[in-house]
Amino acid sequence: MKLKPRKCSPIKAALLFLLIALMAGNRSLAQDTDKPLYLDYTKPVDERVKDLLSRMTLEEKAEYLNHVGPDIPKFGIKSDKWNQSLHGVVWTRPTTMFPVSIAMAATWDTKLVYTEATAISDEARAIYNGWHQDPNFQGEKKGLIYRSPVINVSRNPYWGRINECFGEDPFLTGRIGVAHVKGLQGNDPKYLKLVSTLKHYAVNNVETDRTSRSATVSERMLHEFWLPHFKDCIVEGGAQSIMASYNAINGVPNNINHMMLTDILKNRWGFKGFVVSDLGGVNTMVNGHEKGQMSYEEAVAKSINAGCDFSDKEFMQYIPIAVSKGLLTQAKLDESVSRVMRDRFLLGEFDPQEKVPYSKIPMSVIGSPEHINLALKAAQEAMVLLTNKDHLLPLNKNKIKTIAVIGPHADMFTAGGYSGKPINAVNPMQGIKNRMAPGTEIIYAAGAEITPPRKNAPEFDKAAELQKAVDAAKKADVAILYIGTTLNVEAEGKDRTSLELPGNQEELVKAVLAVNPRTIVVLMNAGPLTIPYIKEHAPAIIEAWWPGEQGGNAIADAIFGNINPGGKMPLTVYASADQVPSQDEYDVTKGFTYMYINGKPLFPFGHGLSYTTFNYSNLKLSANQIKATDAITVSVDVKNTGKMAGDEVVQLYIHDVAPSLKRPMEELRGFERITLNPGQTKTVTLTIPGSKLAFYDEKIHDFRVEPEPIDVLVGSSSADIRLKSQFKVMD
Repeated sequence: MKLKPRKCSPIKAALLFLLIALMAGNRSLAQDTDKPLYLDYTKPVDERVKDLLSRMTLEEKAEYLNHVGPDIPKFGIKSDKWNQSLHGVVWTRPTTMFPVSIAMAATWDTKLVYTEATAISDEARAIYNGWHQDPNFQGEKKGLIYRSPVINVSRNPYWGRINECFGEDPFLTGRIGVAHVKGLQGNDPKYLKLVSTLKHYAVNNVETDRTSRSATVSERMLHEFWLPHFKDCIVEGGAQSIMASYNAINGVPNNINHMMLTDILKNRWGFKGFVVSDLGGVNTMVNGHEKGQMSYEEAVAKSINAGCDFSDKEFMQYIPIAVSKGLLTQAKLDESVSRVMRDRFLLGEFDPQEKVPYSKIPMSVIGSPEHINLALKAAQEAMVLLTNKDHLLPLNKNKIKTIAVIGPHADMFTAGGYSGKPINAVNPMQGIKNRMAPGTEIIYAAGAEITPPRKNAPEFDKAAELQKAVDAAKKADVAILYIGTTLNVEAEGKDRTSLELPGNQEELVKAVLAVNPRTIVVLMNAGPLTIPYIKEHAPAIIEAWWPGEQGGNAIADAIFGNINPGGKMPLTVYASADQVPSQDEYDVTKGFTYMYINGKPLFPFGHGLSYTTFNYSNLKLSANQIKATDAITVSVDVKNTGKMAGDEVVQLYIHDVAPSLKRPMEELRGFERITLNPGQTKTVTLTIPGSKLAFYDEKIHDFRVEPEPIDVLVGSSSADIRLKSQFKVMD
């Protein structure tokens, strides 16, 4: 018998439809419930961090705090393994190489520094995007935590790592550092582009015995000289990571220094990111500072308890032991894991890539024409014209038939520390060839060596090579000498032993000057060079630093007048080694830097000439007296009174007229780089907040401003003050 289908009433049909819909909804709800909260990009980051943390075992947490540790696949966590980017991304393939950090500081151009750091972070993100989006990706798979910038001040002119830093002044370093950090980390309101790790916190600028050295520093010097730039980069710049340095401060290694890592950094400055040890930080503490008297589990526990959140394999290996022995609590461990994890969430690593704006940066930005042009502009702005007697420079290339290109740096490219591979490195001689007039003849001679050659290298005959240089200089209309230092002289782990030119380079300069009075000396170095003879006898000197892959072109541009040098010295060049206190003296009032130097320097802080001239006038202050909590605004008119367009860096210094303790002779408190055409005038306005008038008072353990007159000094360098005024701070 054939059964007829039963008809369903409209009410029953509606109920059945509702039941099916509810069942489907429950299945969907169950699926949503299965998705862990930490993967929900709509939730607050702190909630997501807490959720992921709750799912991790003790061993997984320990693995996570090894900065070169293993991946944790069950949570989709890939070990970042960090990277370097002081003046370009370090990678297995070429990336754009900008001038070294000290050269970028010589630009005194915070906008340019920000643009350069933005280009670097573009290339870093492009690499990250490349291996996430392309299954055939070629090259090392880099993460998003970058150890840059180095913001230690170069108090010690012998320091081997001056090429990595921004000079001797905390204020200048702070301004340049903030711009660099912001360029690296991006400006998106939700996501970080990269994590910027500040190096090396703190009082770190001696390489000798650096893993066991203790810096003896007064409370005042610590807060007034050694920390302000770190505070600027944390509080204003928003840096998300900071590295604890190898050295100790007053006997306490920085890796376990609770005052530095927690009291000051996290509590006083409100730092929300993570602290990472320098490479091997735990190991060097155990075997360096403590000389084997501290166990590894004790060192790991002391590090985390003090505020060091991230380290090497010792964290992964000894955290579980430290917890089991009661040396480290789960709560303290979780705080460190949360700090590191929070930044990984802010980088967008747990979110769909289409939700992260930086995921759209393509690989084509690496070495793009825009970035190469930026590297050229940076090198051009870094050129400092130290001397220019009788206006020898710029050269008219159309009137020159023969150029002697001489010196060990002439046919060599020096990248600098923590450098990647350049796209197309232009050395100094190639730069001259690229910019000289057609038909000009070049006569080349090395003339000298910077350091003794390596083993098995061809023998360098000093007397034959020096004679070649002299012969070349005799035949030429003009001689260009490229001299300086390399990483064999000044580098990480290697302080200089002398402030003079290494090798027989000064002998070369004297010999060339004796036969060709039209000789231009180009210095290619990082730390200051004490060269009184050359200053006195050479008609023109350019400080070119280690200027990146376009440096050869930039130097030639300055020599031939394609650009007008506008860089300024970010450090003091001492007249002699006798002016410099011991490297073990950390009280800068004893004679370090332009603020406290004893005697006259060879080249002062802020010095840099131009092919044109500038007139300063109409200095105005917004008030004659202010309260300590107020700010004061200073304005000045600057006019290009010469015949060539050029850049000027307007510098504002202050001086306490009657301080109760020793204060700087001058203290930089504002600057701005401007471009002026011939006859053009610009008004530069700079503001000094009351906090920048303060000194650190050890009696109250804080900064305070004294009610006293303050001199305002405006000029072209710390030794070339054009205008002065004064205001008073009231009680």
